[in-house]
Amino acid sequence: MSFLLMPIIVLILVFLAAGFRIIPQNYEGLIETLGKYTKTVKAGLVWIIPLIQNSRKVSLALQPLEISKYSIITKDNAEITTSLTLNYLVTDSYRYFYNNTDSVESMVQLIRGHLRDIIGRMELNDALGSTSQINAQLADAIGDLTDIYGIKVVRVNVDELLPSPEIQRAMDKQLTADREKTAAIAKAEGEARNIELTTKAKNDALVATAKAKAEAIKTEADAEAYRIERLQKSLSTAGEGYFKNESLDSFNNLAKGPNNLIIMDKSEMTELGKVPAAKKIWDKVAQDSDE
Repeated sequence: MSFLLMPIIVLILVFLAAGFRIIPQNYEGLIETLGKYTKTVKAGLVWIIPLIQNSRKVSLALQPLEISKYSIITKDNAEITTSLTLNYLVTDSYRYFYNNTDSVESMVQLIRGHLRDIIGRMELNDALGSTSQINAQLADAIGDLTDIYGIKVVRVNVDELLPSPEIQRAMDKQLTADREKTAAIAKAEGEARNIELTTKAKNDALVATAKAKAEAIKTEADAEAYRIERLQKSLSTAGEGYFKNESLDSFNNLAKGPNNLIIMDKSEMTELGKVPAAKKIWDKVAQDSDE
């Protein structure tokens, strides 16, 4: 009997050992009995009935995902290529595994659809300059996918929005033309400003020169007027002797000159005959008249 019991005990031990499963940290285990979901177990050592029950492990850790490039048509019928990256985690392992044959792929398709809808309502220029706005709208549109796929999207980001090569070339040409136009306008404005400043400087110089001349003339005129005023005031208070002295000085200066000219005061014109030279001339004129 002992020889019969030993194999049975070994088989029982092997059977029991075959039922132990280890669920790693940050995982959940889904226990199925004859192919039907039975329960969810946490991380640790779990025992299931071999051949009757089965366990499936589902990771609860944050997982990155890159959505490859694909084309989207904007509101103004421009084709752009976009790619996304996101981080998600499983919040309900039952829904994640049993409600969909591939919850991750379904999530990706849903995100692509929302992004097409968002960009499809925008024109090309608006879409290219509104990446942060697109990210915010996409996050709101995705919402909480727990009820559908048992997944929560923690972060989603549009990595790039690239126009088609034809549109890119047209944009480059437009950008070059705009830059050349801006440079030409800036150059013209600079030249106009330079001319304006030069003209203003010349005008200011002319005005300053004119003002200086006017001030000089005014100062000279004021000085002359002051001199005349002082002279007139002095003459009005001068006595008769002053004028006689001035007359004598003038006569003396004339007498020193080379001219044979005699100047006399009008009050002395009656005494002209007393001048010897004049008397001789007078006598000669009278003798010639008698003859």
